[in-house]
Order: sequence, then structure tokens, then C-alpha cells
Amino acid sequence: MKKLTLLLMATMVLATMSCNDTKKKDTEMDADTTEETMTETNDSMDQKMSNDKKEVSFMLEAKSESNASGKVMFQQVNGKVTMEASLSGLEPGTHAIHIHEKADCTAGDGTSAGGHWNPTFQPHGKWGASEGYHKGDIGNFEADDNGNGRITMTTDQWCIGCGDSNRDVLGKSIIVHQGADDFTSQPSGAAGARVSCGGIIQ
Repeated sequence: MKKLTLLLMATMVLATMSCNDTKKKDTEMDADTTEETMTETNDSMDQKMSNDKKEVSFMLEAKSESNASGKVMFQQVNGKVTMEASLSGLEPGTHAIHIHEKADCTAGDGTSAGGHWNPTFQPHGKWGASEGYHKGDIGNFEADDNGNGRITMTTDQWCIGCGDSNRDVLGKSIIVHQGADDFTSQPSGAAGARVSCGGIIQ
């Protein structure tokens, strides 16, 4: 009888140890699965953010017998596009800068770039004006006494290569003008001659 009791006790101990070992393995497997899922989720998010990063840069060439030239970069990150333009050779003072409807700078006076990019058929105006404005109405910037100027603008109303005709800047151009945009005169703000041009192309 004593031997039978000892045998039963030994069997119970072995069963308990086996159960605990199974639970431990299940816990380890759950932890591995959770870690793998989190890794896949993070990789997916990183890939999505990486896919949203787009960039296009190009040079501006002098037009209308000016010496104005420079470089422009458009960069898209997380649904917003930032434009940075740096110029030299300008006359000191205020100059208008706009996006025009064609990436064609072949004409000596820049007129081959067409008019302002205005896919929504709004009146010309200051960016964000309640009365309306063109998607190409960037605005004015200052050139210093050495003829150097810079301007930066960020918006979610543009995109790079998204195919949306109301937002996509590809296939358009940047035009810098001799004078300032008055934000009132139609259709282009009476900003004067086109002194620099560059096509927004990849």
C-alpha cells in the first residue's frame, strides 16, 4: 500500500511539472508571436513613410536678358510639400515667384511656360485669401543688396507625382518676376517681366 501511495505521488509530481513546462512554452511562443507582429507593424509603417518621401530639384535659368538664376527643390514628406528656392543675380528688392502651367522655358522671355497654374479656376490673389487664389500663387520674396534671395513654403495643397490635376506640381514650372506681386491685378499680379524659369520635371 505504501508503495502504491508513493507511485501515485510521483505520477502527480511528473504531471504537474509537465503542465508547467507546457504553459512556459506557450507563453514563450505567445511572446515571440507578439514581438514578430510588432516588428512587422513597425516595418510596414516605416515602409509607408519611406514611400511618401519624394523629391524633385532643378535649376532656374535667366530670362528676359536678366542675370537671375538659381535652384529650386520640392520635397514631399507625410502628405506635405515644401518648396525651397535660392536665387542670385536679381535686382535688389521685392520679386514675385509663381508656379506656371507648363514645364517649358524655351522662350527667351519665359512666356512658353504659359500662365499661372490655376487648376481650380480661381481669381489671382494672395495665398490663402478667402476671395480666391491660384495653386501657383506662391507670393513675394526679397533680394538683398547683392541680388541674392531665398523663399520657403510648405503646404498640403500640392503633391509630387500623385496624378491629381488639382495638386500635382510635376510638369509645371517656376517663374520669378522682375517686380512684386500686388495680389490684386488680374490675372497675374502685375509683377513684370519673367526673369528666371525652371521646369518642375524629374
